[in-house]
Amino acid sequence: MKTRIANRLYKFYQSLARTYKRKLLLITDAGICVVAIVGAFVLRDSSTSVLDNIQQHFWAIAFLIGVKLVVFKLKGMYSPILRYTGTEFLVTATQSVLLSSAILIILGYIQGSWPLPRAVVGIDALLTLVLIVSVRILIRQLFRELDNRVGKSQSRQRVVIYGAGASGSQLARAFLDEPSYEVVGFLDDNPELHRQVIQGVTVYSPENITTLYRKQPFDLVILAIYEISKNRKREIVQSVEALNITVKAVPPMAKLVSGEVSLGTLRNIDVTELLGREEVMPYPELLSVNITGKSVLVTGAGGSIGSELCRQIAQLDPKCLVMYEMSEFALYSIDLELAEAYPHLQRGAYLGNVTEQLPFQNVLRKHQVDTIYHAAAYKHVPIVEGNPALGIYNNVQGTLSVAQAAIACNVSNFVLISTDKAVRPTNVMGASKRVAELVVQSLADLKHSTCFTCVRFGNVLDSSGSVVPRFRKQIANGLPITVTHKDITRYFMSIPEAVRLVIQAGAMSTGGEVFLLEMGEPIRIYDLALQMIRLSGLEPGKDIEIQVTGLRPGEKLYEELLIDQSKAEATKHPRVFSAKEHKLSWDILEGKLEKLLFQTQTGNYPELINSLKELVTEYQPTNQIVTTTSTASNDKQLIEK
Repeated sequence: MKTRIANRLYKFYQSLARTYKRKLLLITDAGICVVAIVGAFVLRDSSTSVLDNIQQHFWAIAFLIGVKLVVFKLKGMYSPILRYTGTEFLVTATQSVLLSSAILIILGYIQGSWPLPRAVVGIDALLTLVLIVSVRILIRQLFRELDNRVGKSQSRQRVVIYGAGASGSQLARAFLDEPSYEVVGFLDDNPELHRQVIQGVTVYSPENITTLYRKQPFDLVILAIYEISKNRKREIVQSVEALNITVKAVPPMAKLVSGEVSLGTLRNIDVTELLGREEVMPYPELLSVNITGKSVLVTGAGGSIGSELCRQIAQLDPKCLVMYEMSEFALYSIDLELAEAYPHLQRGAYLGNVTEQLPFQNVLRKHQVDTIYHAAAYKHVPIVEGNPALGIYNNVQGTLSVAQAAIACNVSNFVLISTDKAVRPTNVMGASKRVAELVVQSLADLKHSTCFTCVRFGNVLDSSGSVVPRFRKQIANGLPITVTHKDITRYFMSIPEAVRLVIQAGAMSTGGEVFLLEMGEPIRIYDLALQMIRLSGLEPGKDIEIQVTGLRPGEKLYEELLIDQSKAEATKHPRVFSAKEHKLSWDILEGKLEKLLFQTQTGNYPELINSLKELVTEYQPTNQIVTTTSTASNDKQLIEK
């Protein structure tokens, strides 16, 4: 019955136009002013007839009430939406009451006589202020009660806010005006806040989250802490995962309060916010050494790593940024992005295949390139495993062509982007990248003006073809998540951090090093899939299945970053290590390379793999490569082109 009445009142009020609501409030304030002045006379002298005094000062009272209402309107007392107004209206109300009373006092002073007794004016001002504020608080409370009663008849999300500081308090206050949410508690790491009450809600220790859930089951945990480490955020998420509760985050409170975003923009915690580790601040002097004031070229400029290299290089004030890319759309996209973000940056965008040395040399000479970051490569293990000739030719011949062009054009610095899959490789892609490293190491020992180096690291988050975007898409479509093995692990690092470390590693090179980026702890992919499902507010095995499909051709259970860990040396950067890896002299390597590259054009896959094994003695294929005759023919045709 009460709910039905509440619904009717709520609908009636909602149907009123804003103009009528303001008129109702103005009439209410007029009534308050009458009550206040009558109360002032009563309090001043209860023995005197109140009615006689009011009759005696009727016109002065009417003038005072009129002045009050005019001042209220001019001061904007009727502009805010009352149901969303906070205590900030206290200042406006106080100013309005004092100003209206002051006007009456000034007029009386000018006339030389007081239209109303001075005590009445003072008491009236105080009563008016108290009543105006009290009535507005009561009206606002009534709306909230109506919201609550209407909300109870609808579906409401019960919320726990993690973080009882200023942001959490403001968020709880914002939720008071949201009928679709109900705050049942706070969680906070600060023991001094435990058992305290904020916005009518109790603060609990995070350790008591299970107890709180039993007493007051909730549907959602919202992070209202903005300055928080990845490790702590990961711990918080893990603490609620067992309850199958969704964890969300809010945008910065400044945007919420300013109206740029609303509470409807609550977002799921993305797994990329939890993976990896806290980044070490970059060393500015290392970032600028090979870039600032220099002409810099990036191969594979449209790829995941290449495009991020371009973005960060653009920030470091190069003389010129040259982008070299085989994909027209990828090159167009990064060039357009940089043109909009850095309109004054001198750029060059060139379509080209790194395996073709002559056109690449022309670009180097045209822009007098000082530094090359060679990121162009075929990197997807199963694809390269099924197309070994193309994969080897692109990764090996591409690196050789770019490196030789760098020497011919007197490029000062050459940095090869390598991979952890080059360590004890079990697939063609990893073995081909190890050969690319051998090329760079060998050329570094020859007499020329180019400083060659390699930088090796593992998986990066959200790169094209990586598991995170694939899992994200499968969850969004309600499909089972496919994992190749329950125990498979991978290293993960954010793309921006990897690129910053690549730039800094290259700046420390003296020639021929293989730099290794410290990747943190390896992540179990199966656990990653579980976490992504839960972060989406779903239950593994019930809402989303996880299917184990078996290792793909050439896929490893574990990746490594070193061939011989005893040879790793620290550098001036705590996340970058240097390894003097096994290498071949150019006299020996040159003949082996010619043989390998020749085999890529014959279609004789057993001989091709044997040639690869001769170069990379650690290469141990995990399975037999099966390729059809048509694929072999396509490989040969593409290479010859």
